[in-house]
Amino acid sequence: MACRRVVGLSLFAVVFNSDGAPVDPVWMQARPADRAVRQEARSAVENPQPWRHVAFLCLPGDEAGIDGEACRLAALGERLRLVGRVRLDGRADLLARLAGSGNTAPQSDPDATLCLRAYAAWGDRFTDFIAGDFSFSLWDGGRNRLLSVRDQLGKRPLFHAQSGKTWLISDSLDWIADRLPARALDDYWIADFLAVGFSLEFERTVYRDVRRLAPAHSLSLDGAEASVRRYWHLEVAEPLFLPSAEAYGERFRTLLSLAIADRFPSGRLGVALSGGLDSTTIAACAVETCGARARVVAACESHRALLGSEEDHYAGLVAKRLDIALRVEKAEALVYDPQWRMRSLWHEEPTVYFINAEHYRAYYGELAQWASVWLHGEGPDNALAFDRDAYFRWLWRRGAWGRLAGALLRYAWIKGGEGWAATARRRLRHREPQDAPVAMPPWLSRDLVERCHLVERLRDLGGSGGGVHPWHPRAMASFAHPIWASHFDDFRFLESLAPLVWRHPYLDLRVLTFLLSVPPVPWAWKKRLLRVAMRGRLPDEVVDREKSALPRGPHIAAIRHHGLPDLARSDDLDPYVDVRFLPGGQASDSEIDGAIGPHTLAHWFALRRH
Repeated sequence: MACRRVVGLSLFAVVFNSDGAPVDPVWMQARPADRAVRQEARSAVENPQPWRHVAFLCLPGDEAGIDGEACRLAALGERLRLVGRVRLDGRADLLARLAGSGNTAPQSDPDATLCLRAYAAWGDRFTDFIAGDFSFSLWDGGRNRLLSVRDQLGKRPLFHAQSGKTWLISDSLDWIADRLPARALDDYWIADFLAVGFSLEFERTVYRDVRRLAPAHSLSLDGAEASVRRYWHLEVAEPLFLPSAEAYGERFRTLLSLAIADRFPSGRLGVALSGGLDSTTIAACAVETCGARARVVAACESHRALLGSEEDHYAGLVAKRLDIALRVEKAEALVYDPQWRMRSLWHEEPTVYFINAEHYRAYYGELAQWASVWLHGEGPDNALAFDRDAYFRWLWRRGAWGRLAGALLRYAWIKGGEGWAATARRRLRHREPQDAPVAMPPWLSRDLVERCHLVERLRDLGGSGGGVHPWHPRAMASFAHPIWASHFDDFRFLESLAPLVWRHPYLDLRVLTFLLSVPPVPWAWKKRLLRVAMRGRLPDEVVDREKSALPRGPHIAAIRHHGLPDLARSDDLDPYVDVRFLPGGQASDSEIDGAIGPHTLAHWFALRRH
């Protein structure tokens, strides 16, 4: 079973010798074990003169023809070089700032070159003025220094490792791992994956000797000195008080439209549409932004047959109202592939998406012919977490009696009689739960749990890693959670299946900061901000709809019907999983869902051997 990628993802890499020795060309040669590097990579290698101890590799992939997605080599004079993938938000603002500092840049400059101009103008402070989706390495020949940077939320990956005096940096984990003398696995990463589905630490990878640069961090290599610095924090000090509901709605629509415009390709734009507010709001703003309905298309995954969900009905109402084309795909045709163990689609790290990757490969291949860029609606559920009590306490402590009284009255009004009655019923039957000990799956190796201190990791890691925000704690903490790294890595895997890319307009820093800045009462109550902003722009049936979560993972029913393959003991799997205790067909939904991890880990081991 030979590993294969359906799409060749673009790739960049840097080799840097900290002792000043020339880079051995062997580092840049394609290797038999490489799964992402193709033979034509050799023509994309550059050694900046006269600095022979650093070399760049830039390999455009199948998505390089998509606006803003190409891997680029850029230069500014004889001193500065950059390699990476850079898509910037707010180009006009950056160009204006550069002009104001006496560094006028042509409008036609690629985003990578604008990063170099920003660095030339402001030095290390240049990261204060760039935002978007990016990971890159910048060589400053004047200072004999390599600076590698990852975007603020970590939408693009960046990995690094050291082999003797040689540093390897790339957005491809495979590229680095295939060049290390040993590829020992990281038991902590695997333990986290099996227990919760993602790493509880930003920096770990499945390989012990390869690190992932955390979001909003830079890695500086200055000769033998190496330092990692956090250059940005998500900060919202004070709530944003505007004079009217109309002002909040207008500000929100303006910022979201700017974010969509920055992500709009030259051709058609796709929107992953559900029947909820988040994605339908993106669709409505996209149509208004481009002014041409034919340039916006939508796709909806219908869970009606599996779960009785009516997402396709509401998506259809929106598509009709906006007059945009909509494709509805039945989820039962996507969520589980009974033959997944026979497939050879590779990913750099184990992923539960192995179980349906072949189906999504075909589906996304068809979507890619419709539009190369697709927008996803993740963000408002986190940013508009209803931190009511914390907000009220904060107003009380500050002595903001007028605002507190107004917030209490607005909350009482928007909740209404039915809402208060429902609260009373919940309180009558609610009892505060006691803290329960962390339960480990019975199939998880006891030795792994002990040597990785997994119980303590689950208890102590995975949080915000910082102080509690005074008036919006849940919302702010959610964006510092390591699950986002897994979320973006999932999209990277999906992008490897077909020549399309995913972009996230709600995670544009302008939009995200605004969502986090609005007072939770009343604007986070059932996402009231979006409902006010979209009244009259979306069907009332969608604007007034209560949020409805899917009752369980749609793949569970398919797995229960087809069954998971039998899993035999192996030298690879034994240190992590005791296959004797894996659940059978009569297990609960949660037990079946948890068992996907061991099966996909075993599949990754099998692919890795070939």
